[in-house]
Amino acid sequence: MKYLITSALPYANGPLHIGHLAGAYLPADIFTRFLKKKGIYAIHICGTDENGVPITITAEKEGITPKDVVDKYHKLIKEQFDSVHIQFDNFSRTTTEIHRKLSQDFFLKILKNGYIEKRETEQFYCERCKRFLPDRYIEGICPFCKEDGARGDQCEKCGRWLEPTLLIQPRCKICGSTPVIKKTFHWYLRLDLFQKKLEEWVKTKKWKENVITAVYKWLNEGLKPRAITRDIDWGVPVPLDEAKGKVLYVWFDAPIGYISSTIEYSNKIGNENLWKELWKDEETKLIHFIGKDNIVFHTLIWPAMLMGYGEYILPYDVPANEFLNFKDEKMSTSRNLAVWINDITEKYNPDFLRFYVTLIMPETKDSNFTFEDFKIRVESDLINNFGNLVNRTLSFIKKNYNGRIPERHILDDKDNEILRKIEETMKSVEKNIMSYRFRDALKEFIELSSTGNRYFDSSAPWKLIKEDRKKCDNVLNISCVLIDALSDIGEIFIPLGTGKVKEMLGRKKREWDRITEDLIKGGEVIGELKTLYEKFKDEKGVEMNKISIEDFKKLELKIGKIINVEDIEGANKLYKIEVEIGDERRTLVAGIKEHYKKEELIGKLIVVVANLEPAKIRGVESQGMLLAASDGEKISIISPDKDIKTGSIVK
Repeated sequence: MKYLITSALPYANGPLHIGHLAGAYLPADIFTRFLKKKGIYAIHICGTDENGVPITITAEKEGITPKDVVDKYHKLIKEQFDSVHIQFDNFSRTTTEIHRKLSQDFFLKILKNGYIEKRETEQFYCERCKRFLPDRYIEGICPFCKEDGARGDQCEKCGRWLEPTLLIQPRCKICGSTPVIKKTFHWYLRLDLFQKKLEEWVKTKKWKENVITAVYKWLNEGLKPRAITRDIDWGVPVPLDEAKGKVLYVWFDAPIGYISSTIEYSNKIGNENLWKELWKDEETKLIHFIGKDNIVFHTLIWPAMLMGYGEYILPYDVPANEFLNFKDEKMSTSRNLAVWINDITEKYNPDFLRFYVTLIMPETKDSNFTFEDFKIRVESDLINNFGNLVNRTLSFIKKNYNGRIPERHILDDKDNEILRKIEETMKSVEKNIMSYRFRDALKEFIELSSTGNRYFDSSAPWKLIKEDRKKCDNVLNISCVLIDALSDIGEIFIPLGTGKVKEMLGRKKREWDRITEDLIKGGEVIGELKTLYEKFKDEKGVEMNKISIEDFKKLELKIGKIINVEDIEGANKLYKIEVEIGDERRTLVAGIKEHYKKEELIGKLIVVVANLEPAKIRGVESQGMLLAASDGEKISIISPDKDIKTGSIVK
């Protein structure tokens, strides 16, 4: 079995933001790293999308040529991928000669097979700019969600695929004038001719629910012919004498870039026929990692093109992610609303970004990035968990065993439980990754790290070394075995930190199935200790998220009892909660509606922060805050485990 893995080709018209990372590139990188660690043949193919209107718009904005634009951003994008350790077997460009010839071949072959036709059509023309306007040169109000600023091909707000003539109050993106409609001609891909074949093919797929929903929405509406040429002078020329001045629409030639990049890879490694073995062998599993705005292109249009050409395999899976938002809005390069990858990697360890983005990856629904949560989760779940386990274990061995890992003796149940936990975690991680549940896979890694810390704490080697040396040997040996396993499991998520652990242990990376076999025996000498991760610091160099005892004493925590719960009009996540705290009653606004029913809350004892300043939330004055724990998905209210009077002080 061979895996051919692709990530959506990023437009070479701007830098990448973390929404791109979460949608197509980090999940593909994790998946490919895992397959290779399993010993399964897998290659990760990508490249920059350098043709079409987005490039010419950027060139006009920056006052440079389209060639200058793509050269500039191809280099920048590759540097950004490198900075966050996204690995590609080949990272190409769609301006190569290989790609141009292959794209033209696709057009001619599909035309010959009767699936492309020339049509006279009406198109917007800007009389001030003296040219026909491709779809992205037109902006207006979306006819569906009424958002202004929708493009002629798609509304970024609601995600609907548009035709320019559908826009309300259309305007030329360059000069702002209102365009007129004139007749012209273009070539159309007859998607309608593939309707039945695509329906039958989609029935065989067990794709993610969000993908299936999007696909059937289009199939149920009925597929229509789609223009695949544009009136611009930058792109792959339409290979017909009558098509002077027209190029292939970027969404026709872009996915062909997956094939041309694979051809380039084959040539690079000296196996010129490899690309055919991959793209024309039914045993190859072709996986397209994309964001949800690209679902239709990869599940209907691209497969139709492959069907129309013949010879090539069709996508095996298209695990599209939803959007990673910032400030509760979709990140957008064109609107400059984003968190740029290089802004994070230049300031923080790249593992931090990989770790946090995986932890909040929008696999089934949109998620939201905040810098506050980024720092809290990285510090608590990575630095103070995995990093702490590594540091305390290896430091103890350096200090008390002259840096030599002790040998194991007869293990007790607690020791053997750690070995069983490693095996169980590996099975869960593998199952989750093969199901594209990368968040859950990472949570298994976090839980295994937590298990290691609990094992270390409960074993108390600082006592055992005085009372029972052999038992202490076991604890330190098993802790090193666990750390070694964590470094192998974790390398698919956080390659920098886990690589450091391997160096300190003097161990080599192992294939997945060897993790529970090739164990540390004891007697190995630990190398130079290195700080795995530096904690976050403020502008004065003081570690963040630390408060003094005096600051903590300022908090007034009291036991309250929920006596009434009401909805707040227009708020999907908020409850208005009335709480009894001793002799007084207070109103709290809490974002727990998605996690608790009203009847579950009535009578519940909770912990209330009672000395907060009141705050107006959705028109309701909130006179405190209840305490709850969150793992990113679930929320659990913190309650006393015994019945206690309301108003009692939490100490």
